[in-house]
Amino acid sequence: MSAVPHPANPHSPLPPGSTFTPGDWQLLARQWHPVANASKITGAPSKATLLDEALVVYRVKGEVVVARDVCPHRGVPLSMGSHDEEGVVCPYHGLRFGAGGRCNRIPSSPNQAIPAKLNLATYPAVERYGLVWVCLAPDADSPAPLPVMPHWDDAGFQQINCPGFDINGFAGRQVEGFLDVAHFAWIHTDTFADPDNQLVPDYTTVETEHGFRADYISSVSNYSEGFRHLAPADFAWLRRFETHLPFTASLTIHFPGEQRLVILNCASPVSARKTRLFVPIARNFNLEQPVEEVHAFNLCIFEEDRAMVELQRPERLPLDMALEAHIPADRSSIAYRRGLKKMGFGEFFLV
Repeated sequence: MSAVPHPANPHSPLPPGSTFTPGDWQLLARQWHPVANASKITGAPSKATLLDEALVVYRVKGEVVVARDVCPHRGVPLSMGSHDEEGVVCPYHGLRFGAGGRCNRIPSSPNQAIPAKLNLATYPAVERYGLVWVCLAPDADSPAPLPVMPHWDDAGFQQINCPGFDINGFAGRQVEGFLDVAHFAWIHTDTFADPDNQLVPDYTTVETEHGFRADYISSVSNYSEGFRHLAPADFAWLRRFETHLPFTASLTIHFPGEQRLVILNCASPVSARKTRLFVPIARNFNLEQPVEEVHAFNLCIFEEDRAMVELQRPERLPLDMALEAHIPADRSSIAYRRGLKKMGFGEFFLV
């Protein structure tokens, strides 16, 4: 795949000030990443950043448009603009951009034909799992698939989208933490884990088409503090992790009976040092619980993890296994690093 010059820099395919190496940025730009909760995109221009590229996200007659957050006339951020039924309006000269990012009004010259150069630089965007997903540099010869979330569309399952959550850390570190089962008894004791249940039973990982799968069975309950008595004695909790490299992973938790909770962890790389976390949830029990309580509980867990991710050094994720020590409980993180390396990412995955 040949690199296409960036609209702001004909000499490079990368956004100005990119915090990734050129090779890593190109690999990441071919993948789908979420940039917004779809329910928040109602029309008015919204600001987002993906891989150091500033984006404007808006909706026109139901269609979601994702474009560079730059007016092609004089470079003002369109996310500062307004919106009417026909598109977003630049705050500087009132140029308006509608479906497909096409300019459809020049207030100062209403009778002039609109040149194509005034159209926005847009990116492919789709809505799935309540999120807006974007691909900055699709590979026409080998297009990347969207991650799969178990049970999202199944009858009887409730769909919940937690508010976006910002982390001052690398997306790879956050995903590796999501896959880590050894930190439950040390970090999540105020939410669901038992500080006296520290043992990590043996488990294995199985390579899949887009990453790997790990079935982890333990006695660590997933009921929140105050509800642990609901777990049957000696219940074996199955947690199935499924990764979609590079930065998405799902966790399906098997509660007693046929109750299931699915968490999709989507670490969107704002830059190499900042991550916006999106978390769609599907479940088939406790459906009467207010979603605000679900948001609050998961926010507590995100905060517990953030404290570690933001302090880890090096902040980058070493793909050379010799650069950090490993313990038997790390089988998932080792599989994760090997998968990233197999995709072709750099040894340090960060400039």
